[in-house]
Amino acid sequence: MKTSSSLLIFTVLSLPLISAEEWELSIPSTATAARSSLRVREGSPFKIAIFADLHFGEDTWTDWGPRQDANSVNVMSTVLDAETPDFVVYLGDVVTANNIAVHNASLFWDKAISPTRDRNIPWTSLFGNHDDASFVWPLDWFSSSGVPPILCPSVSNSSFFGDDDDYDGCGFRGTTRVELIQEELKASSALSYSAIGPKELWPSVTNYVIPVVSSDGSKRVVALLYFLDSGGGSYPEVISNAQVEWFKTKSNTLNPDLSIPELIFWHIPSKAYKKVAPRLWITRPCVGSINKERVAAQEAENGMMRVLENRSSVKAVFVGHNHGLDWCCPYKDKLWLCFARHTGYGGYGNWPRGSRILEISEVPFRIKSWIRMEDGTVHSEVNLTCDD
Repeated sequence: MKTSSSLLIFTVLSLPLISAEEWELSIPSTATAARSSLRVREGSPFKIAIFADLHFGEDTWTDWGPRQDANSVNVMSTVLDAETPDFVVYLGDVVTANNIAVHNASLFWDKAISPTRDRNIPWTSLFGNHDDASFVWPLDWFSSSGVPPILCPSVSNSSFFGDDDDYDGCGFRGTTRVELIQEELKASSALSYSAIGPKELWPSVTNYVIPVVSSDGSKRVVALLYFLDSGGGSYPEVISNAQVEWFKTKSNTLNPDLSIPELIFWHIPSKAYKKVAPRLWITRPCVGSINKERVAAQEAENGMMRVLENRSSVKAVFVGHNHGLDWCCPYKDKLWLCFARHTGYGGYGNWPRGSRILEISEVPFRIKSWIRMEDGTVHSEVNLTCDD
């Protein structure tokens, strides 16, 4: 971790603690039925940009940390201007909460969202293992250099440090998943499609589905986009049995005859990714450009992959988490397992940054994907609706 003598000044916003019993909170007015589906533009394919592992908010007490966030904004801006997507997916680890010494990580979450919002592009987000992780005190704060000076505003609620007025407002408890989504929706200008999922799936939060409807005005669903919370941070890295049952019920209700193509998004790869991972070089049928580390899989998925492979409508799963992997590989000749591309300058690894792009065409129906790099180059195009 890089260090600096720079002054650390935090402006802290007060947010309430939320327990399981208080889960059913009022959702801001921006979460309306009008945004329950996306629509393909007439005469154009529907394009999605995936931003993975941005890791905003790291080492904010140094010159290095804010510079990494600025670099990440530049990556997203370059991709958005080159691809002009219809929709953006923030695929988890938007922030590195365990490195954010304020109890409102939404300050950094909002900065990560800003390039998309500023261009009036709708988006959605789901959680990774760092987004609500507990703050980890840097060891160098306990060396001769000491804890960087912190200026905190006075707030009415009790803080991490109790009733000591000298530390009022400097709580380090972090920001919960629910709070992060609530704050995103409040600041979204009605562009966010993120959602707080069913209470019975707690502590998992970002579980929801977004239909993409045809441009012809018929409201015919062209594709179903499913988003699941793969855990980590405040609880284990798992897809729970409750989530699997929720997906089975929801997908059988929305798509009982399997006629609508389905795409799945979560952050941490399943163990199935280990089975298809290239041994060394990326060769056909896999498509990609970097294979620099081993797959870091979930602790458990409770049969989720069996459910997906038995649905012929499921075309692909998209994950992040591994910064040194960007390949797509077929799984049992039934669906594709794809990594995004590490987008942010935060987090580990110095591989060039970029974004996985998805393109859904109506007639003839086709799902293509490629990777757009920060330097403007494009590579690793793959057709996700056939085996070639």
